Amino acid sequence: MYQHFFKRIIDFLLALIALTILSPILIPVIIGLLLTGEHYVFYFQKRIGYKNRPFFIWKFATMLKNSPNMEGGLHTTRKDPRILPMGDFLRKTKINELPQLINILKGDMSIIGPRPLVDKTFEPYSEHVKQNIYNIKPGLTGIGSIVFRDEERLLSETKMTASEFYVRYIAPYKGELELWYQKHLSFYTDFMLIFLTAWVIVAPNSNLVYKIFRDLPDKPEELQ
Repeated sequence: MYQHFFKRIIDFLLALIALTILSPILIPVIIGLLLTGEHYVFYFQKRIGYKNRPFFIWKFATMLKNSPNMEGGLHTTRKDPRILPMGDFLRKTKINELPQLINILKGDMSIIGPRPLVDKTFEPYSEHVKQNIYNIKPGLTGIGSIVFRDEERLLSETKMTASEFYVRYIAPYKGELELWYQKHLSFYTDFMLIFLTAWVIVAPNSNLVYKIFRDLPDKPEELQ
């Protein structure tokens, strides 16, 4: 009942309230992006959504338009030269993700769920994960986003290529986390994940998520 009815109502109401409350932040960001970088505001990208159907995600522009075709591809590292002047701040604070509130109003996404991926970052998942991860709507944030809030650091510090490290270590564990979420989907879980999303922005090194959800899959040593 919660997943199929109340979750959608809560998503819609929270997204509408958030857009209203956050407008004093969103409007200056829009003006700033128009005046800097490549002078465009929104970035629309095809992502994999509910039941593996594609949709276009909204984001504030933080990187050069041609960045997917430049060195680094779809993986972003710290101090990436493709990041626009305002991009680093928007990415660190996650403000760049706020336009996805429009996706939530439209019904493409939920507040909490697995992040919607592009084909290239979806492909490394096991077949079992690929067949099940989007049995629920993708989310603005979720357990994978919280645990991998420092994904750019991991990709920057590895001696492997970013793509190889993602395939070998990040994708398998992220898939486990998202399937864990589906098994534990409830109002309580969603509420705590919203709280933890805000918490890790102000305390990025915190491991509170593992204290609240003590039965999370064990994190591989390579991701510590």
